[in-house]
Order: sequence, then structure tokens, then C-alpha cells
Amino acid sequence: MTTALITHPACLEHVTPNGHPEQVARLEYILKALDGKELTRVKAPMGSEDDILRCHPATHITDLRSASPDTGHRQIDGDTFMSPGSLDAAFRAVGAVTKAVDMVMSGEAGNAFAAIRPPGHHAEKTTAMGFCLFGNVSIGAKYALEHHGLKRVAVVDFDVHHGNGTQDLLWNEPRALVITSQQMPLWPGTGEPSDKGGYDNVLNLPIAPESTGDQMRALYTSDVFPRLRAFKPDIIFISAGFDAHQDDPLANLNWSTGDFKWLTQELCKIADELCEGRVVSALEGGYDLDALADAVGAHVDALMEASGWATPQLPK
Repeated sequence: MTTALITHPACLEHVTPNGHPEQVARLEYILKALDGKELTRVKAPMGSEDDILRCHPATHITDLRSASPDTGHRQIDGDTFMSPGSLDAAFRAVGAVTKAVDMVMSGEAGNAFAAIRPPGHHAEKTTAMGFCLFGNVSIGAKYALEHHGLKRVAVVDFDVHHGNGTQDLLWNEPRALVITSQQMPLWPGTGEPSDKGGYDNVLNLPIAPESTGDQMRALYTSDVFPRLRAFKPDIIFISAGFDAHQDDPLANLNWSTGDFKWLTQELCKIADELCEGRVVSALEGGYDLDALADAVGAHVDALMEASGWATPQLPK
């Protein structure tokens, strides 16, 4: 089978103010890094409001439509902005994740990567924040449960910032396991180990500043992989943030490109054991452009290897 790359030009039309770290160039660098790889390339459809409503109330959609500017930028919170193209981009981001689920569930693709922006894992039920408008991965998880009738789904979020939005949106969903590792202390200041979810379905793993990739590998081996195997998901979602990279300007972890490839490979191995290899990955953070492009390239290479299209390569 193949690895699907799902994106849309609209995601380049979400324009943030000059100097903002969540910039158009992030996706441009990623797409350049993925150019020439043997991927099944798909344009993301518009996300469905019905799918969004599984996670957000109608008022959230209405509020974002009201906030959408005709020109320039509108500030939603301290660091979240909308431009005239932002809402279409956000709907395409949702559509990319649900399309990825469809392709993986039908066998059209072995796994999928949604190269999207704005990201999603900070968006709470009624609050756009942290560069995020809709909870893309959470919406995809609920779509897999409700539309495809799966019994259990898992979300693994390795972004350096806590996925407070994913935790909020799936807190009371017993069919969803949410696992997040995050630097602590760091914005948004959430992600305590004592936060277990409404059904003991949340696992938060704080990581100390300056931690290395070797420490990450040990933590995931001891805590994350056994929890996934015990839960036995029918599909694994990855909130793929690359801002734990040692070169990222917004945090203080010291993961390498090879660490991201290793982690992706291990998650794909578990997916192969538990759920016929079904993995849907969606872009979250990562703000050093060169490091982001390099790490995404390694992440996608690992997905391709798992889907049988690429010859395995040693991580950098």
C-alpha cells in the first residue's frame, strides 16, 4: 500500500502577521521537503460542519465566522490570528484529517500524513487558542468512531506543547485514549500527570527542559507503548509537532531528526501489531523552518517504510 499526503493550497492562505512563528513558510518548507517522494497526493476536501460539531458547538463555528476579517488580520487571543483565508484553511485542515481516515480505513492508503495549517491541538470546545482554530485530530478521532464505527481510537501527541485542546475535546470519550508528552514548564501550563480524563483515558507525560532524545525513547518505551498495547486501538492518530527539535526557538528539548524517525517507526510497528498498520498523522507545531522540513521528511519516510513503499533508511 501507499502513504497518502493530504494537503490543500488554501492552507497557504492562512496568513499571520510578519514575525509570527506559525507562518506560511512552514508549509512551503514541508512541501518542498516532500517533493519527489512517492506519495499518493490528495487535495483535502472542505471539512464538514457535522464532523466539526462532534467536538465543537455551533457557536464556536459562528464565532469564528464572525471574527474572520475581510482584510488584514484579526487577533483572536494573545497569539492566534485570522486573515481572510484562515477559515477556509481551517475547514480544509479538518477535511484533510477526515479524508485521511477514509483512505486508511478503505485500504486506499496504508497510512496518511495531513500537511495542514492552522494546527489544531490547542483548540478547546469553545476557544480558539495557541495558533489553533479547530481540533483537527480530535475531530478525526470522533469521525473514525462515529462514521466508521470503530470501537477504540488512540491519539499520540509528541508536540513539545501540551495538547490541551485534544485533552478537552476527548476528556469524556471512553473510546479514545489520549497520550501526550510535553515540556514542562512551558505554555500552556497544562498537562499534569494527575489529569487522567473522565474515564482514565488521558496519559500526560511531562518532560523536563533540556531532556534528550534518549530520555524520550526510554519514556515512550516504558510508558507509552505498553499503554497503547493494553488499549488495543483500531487506529492510531499522531499529533505530529516537531518543536521538540533541538533547533526549535520556542522550547528547550533536545530531540534530533533521528529521534522523530525512531518514534514514528515504533508507533507504526505498534499499529501493525494492533490495527493493520492504520496511522493518521497531522501536522501540529515546529518553528525552525529547516529543522521542521528535515524532521517532517524523516517522519514521512518512516510512514512510507511502514506502508511498504520505501527502502528503510538509517535516521540522521
